[in-house]
Amino acid sequence: MQVSTAEFKKGLKIQHDGQPYTIVDFQHVKPGKGGAFVRTKLKHMRQGRVIDNTFRAGEKVELVDFDEKHMQYMYKDDRYHFMDTETYDQISLSPDEVGDARDFLKENTEVDILFIDGSPVTVELPNFMELTIVKTDPGIRGDTASGGSKPAQLESGAVIQVPLFLNQGDVVKVDTRTAEYLSRVATAG
Repeated sequence: MQVSTAEFKKGLKIQHDGQPYTIVDFQHVKPGKGGAFVRTKLKHMRQGRVIDNTFRAGEKVELVDFDEKHMQYMYKDDRYHFMDTETYDQISLSPDEVGDARDFLKENTEVDILFIDGSPVTVELPNFMELTIVKTDPGIRGDTASGGSKPAQLESGAVIQVPLFLNQGDVVKVDTRTAEYLSRVATAG
């Protein structure tokens, strides 16, 4: 199936140069002179690298033919193990196959795994996750949300910037797409 550049949206999965890409960002540009075009940032679904590409307005591109399975992350040894929530089939992926998602995986997290031609390609996390801070400098009384930030390690292993008033044991809401702190969900103790 083909789509026109007018139908582009973030997250759309397209074929470019015979490879599967996800549209990370796009912008329609209509210069004063010449034809309109669409400037895009494309993320390779297998390799994770991001490229910039420009399409002519109205150009048609092929959609990626993929299957999506809802799976649950179970545990990690030298590989990451997932279970299909409908069939209970299990698969294991290497750290490279899991990609950036490994920073936010914790046991029992439900994810979507995309398959192209029967092989797993990417692990898609929920956009927002609640994770516990396991290591950070102690919070300082009187600090406000806008008073700066400090690094904090989350239970999944990711390190993000959080406001100074947060403590070890606090549960925070994180945007997994940008690795940004959004809010505090619960305080320690």
